Amino acid sequence: MKSWIYNNFSLITIRGKVMLLSKFLGVSFVGVFLAGVKGMGNPWIWYALLIVMIMIFDIVLSKIITNPLIIINDTAREIAQLNFTVECDLNTRDELGELSKNLNKLASNLQDALSNLEAAKHRLETDVKQKKLLLAQRKELTDTLSHEMKTPLSVIRAYTEGLMDDVREEKRQEYLNVILSETNRMNDMVVALLDLSALEAGAVTLNPEHFDFVEWVETVAGRLLIDQPTEDFYLSYDLPEESVFVTVDKKRMEQVLSNLISNAKNHVSKHGIIRLSVIVSSHSVEFRLFNQGDPIREEAFPRIWEKFYRGIGTKKKAGTGLGLSIVAQILTMEKIKYRIYNKNDGVEFSFIIKHKSG
Repeated sequence: MKSWIYNNFSLITIRGKVMLLSKFLGVSFVGVFLAGVKGMGNPWIWYALLIVMIMIFDIVLSKIITNPLIIINDTAREIAQLNFTVECDLNTRDELGELSKNLNKLASNLQDALSNLEAAKHRLETDVKQKKLLLAQRKELTDTLSHEMKTPLSVIRAYTEGLMDDVREEKRQEYLNVILSETNRMNDMVVALLDLSALEAGAVTLNPEHFDFVEWVETVAGRLLIDQPTEDFYLSYDLPEESVFVTVDKKRMEQVLSNLISNAKNHVSKHGIIRLSVIVSSHSVEFRLFNQGDPIREEAFPRIWEKFYRGIGTKKKAGTGLGLSIVAQILTMEKIKYRIYNKNDGVEFSFIIKHKSG
């Protein structure tokens, strides 16, 4: 009850502001109508008063909704034109203020991404081959950003303009949710693409650690799967009892495991099985992750590790399309063999690491 009152009547939220204004205008309409019916004074005075109230209502709505939306729309237009130094100067505590902060965060991340690429370029200027590689990757990054962000930026602009034209409560909340979702998706995409570009350019140094691989898999996979239950799939796992020690970059390998598990979640069939297993041999340890579902088309195998490749039938569209590319790049840098293959009722990813007992 308290939450309902806050959402609908608090002057902090747009919903509350509009609801209070609409109630005030409604009461005013009734008052003017009753005054006219009872013949209280000159009716033209009441008509004029009604017009004044409507104008005040429009001015207030313009201040709390239309003007902020114009500011947000101008900022989104500048970002769409790749001007990442722009700042959305809107300091309100409502939903539009939150959207303004997200746009500023997006612009800042994009500017940081370009700045980091410039710094990488200067570090590689002494090596002609690396410089050419960096220039090629920078062009690819720019082309990719321009291509991949056209859709979410167009969505943000379209829904922002929709908010300006339609102040109905049910539509306004829907539009704001879509805009916030697209903003977060672009932010995740920029962070992932920047990370992948740094890996490919050799600007990242691996930091090997010696740790128990079985215990680590149990902890990380437990956090990503067991601690986040869902009705969409069933979890099965098979881990050895003994400790198996490996020497790799622990943080980067956690990124690999996280991306593989996210991919399995995206492709597992409804109420299907995700099976995680670790197989130990005398000199190596193999990690396997199986998800029940549709097999991968044979012609798609060469493209699985490409940037922004999404296979037909992907269940969820919230990903960046960069997860498996990052997996492949990290495992290649670690000189770890990996593969993906179809099984009778699904798809399995695996990689093999050399280990030391004890």
